[in-house]
Amino acid sequence: MSSENKDNSLLEMIKLGLILVCYAVASCTVLAIVNNLTSPKIIQNQLVKANLAMKAVFAEADEFEKKDDFSRSEDKTITVSDFYLAKKDGSVVGGVVQVSGPTYEKGKIIISLDTNGVVKGMQFLELSDSPGFGLKANDSTYIMKNGKTFYGQFAGKDANNGFVANENYDAISGATITSVAVGKLLNEGTKTLLMYFKEHDYE
Repeated sequence: MSSENKDNSLLEMIKLGLILVCYAVASCTVLAIVNNLTSPKIIQNQLVKANLAMKAVFAEADEFEKKDDFSRSEDKTITVSDFYLAKKDGSVVGGVVQVSGPTYEKGKIIISLDTNGVVKGMQFLELSDSPGFGLKANDSTYIMKNGKTFYGQFAGKDANNGFVANENYDAISGATITSVAVGKLLNEGTKTLLMYFKEHDYE
């Protein structure tokens, strides 16, 4: 190969490299612009979804204020997160937390209390237990002997008494593991709320 051909090949390689660099820079720039444009919308949608979920379990509240200064669960298998104070006309009337942990497989719930410790509502955000058994816990068509859904039976209960399956709430027949595990999630979530109310004189 002549010296001239070698020079031409080198120039072609440099040219190709520069083109690839330009494409990479352009792609990164476009992605950054798209992210900046869509990120606020995604965050807003998440906030709307969260507010709808909280409104579903605490209908009387007209505002939810996110808090991060709450005590985390000492049970390493259970995570208490997304703590919100529920307000009405500017006054604190209770709180809402999200709790996730093991059930038969895995579950995530949202639970709310008023400042006296009475459950305002509970719903599942996720449940991956066995179809036909554990999943009855999140089935709106499954009515228990007490005339309520599994998750609906918790509204009105006093969290200060704790939650023990078949003692102060009904377990699902054939899904004892799921039923007991939900009680543990409720205990951790409500304990966090009650502690926060006490520490901040919201009782």
